[in-house]
Amino acid sequence: MKFVVQSSREELLDVIEKVRNLPVMVVGDVMLDRYIWGAVDRISPEAPVPVVLVKKKEDRLGGAGNTVRNLRALGLQVELCGFIGDDEEGQTVLRLLAEEQIGRDGVIVDSSVPTISKTRVIAHNQQVVRIDREEVGLKHEALRSGFDALVDSKIDAAKVVIISDYGKGAISESLLKRFESAIKSGRISRSHRPLMLDPHPRNYALYSGATAVKPNRKEAEEASGIKIKNKQDAIKAAQIVLERWKSEILVLSLAEDGMLVATAGGTDPILIDTAAKKVADVSGAGDAVVAVFAAAMGVGASLRVAGDLANIAAGIVVGEVGTVPVDYDQLRHEILNLPVSAL
Repeated sequence: MKFVVQSSREELLDVIEKVRNLPVMVVGDVMLDRYIWGAVDRISPEAPVPVVLVKKKEDRLGGAGNTVRNLRALGLQVELCGFIGDDEEGQTVLRLLAEEQIGRDGVIVDSSVPTISKTRVIAHNQQVVRIDREEVGLKHEALRSGFDALVDSKIDAAKVVIISDYGKGAISESLLKRFESAIKSGRISRSHRPLMLDPHPRNYALYSGATAVKPNRKEAEEASGIKIKNKQDAIKAAQIVLERWKSEILVLSLAEDGMLVATAGGTDPILIDTAAKKVADVSGAGDAVVAVFAAAMGVGASLRVAGDLANIAAGIVVGEVGTVPVDYDQLRHEILNLPVSAL
């Protein structure tokens, strides 16, 4: 499939300049991504599993934190709201937030649950195993109501709001009702302060009114009841999801088939071919799409330009192993080096 960008190079460059220093709030499930990099040259005598000789260990912000990393790497001012545990992993999250100059006043410590963590063991650029540590949900109602109020108090300081829902408990019915009230009162709107939602099946029945939603193929199929086999299926599914969640814009990630940007009413859906040159790891591509598309909406970019930028960013991410953010210099370099045939 030939990659085509319908936005001009000048339009794309203009938007990534405008988003720098834009204030954005991300609300969602905060995680710690741990990577153990090593090499394998033998099978264990204890069991039929590879023995990984560790070469390097690395900690990165994960979950909603990865969306935040993408935003910071593009130069935006970011406030993160979510939960961590009172443990070593939680302290590591706070340290990483401080190092990347991310606002963390909205990060609440819950001593009753561990910090959600995912440890990936990688050898020769291949993931050998992933070890997860988590407890879903909050156990204290007072903590929930206090968090909801804190998030609500921070909405007006942002120009863009992102809900990064991984289904781990940070996004609740009571919090989503706060956002519904903010939408009804005009505090959140496409022209004033857009809200972008990265959904999770756990809360499909609760979503209502987000400016834009970004499901992947599987999520859109589950939410719409339609198996997406072609463009027509994608457009039909998009309209059902938009109506169900009462949203204006849907950004549908279709992996190797690119991306669909649709609006309520079904007028002129935009199908964008994939920008990926190679695929090493799809981890984090969705977070990059959410971050870049939301940032572009925040400065009034057209849906075509926002979609092209998000697609280019996703193409960069899937070429790397592990969850990596797309920074301003990478994105600018990619835009400047787009082949004439793509424009």
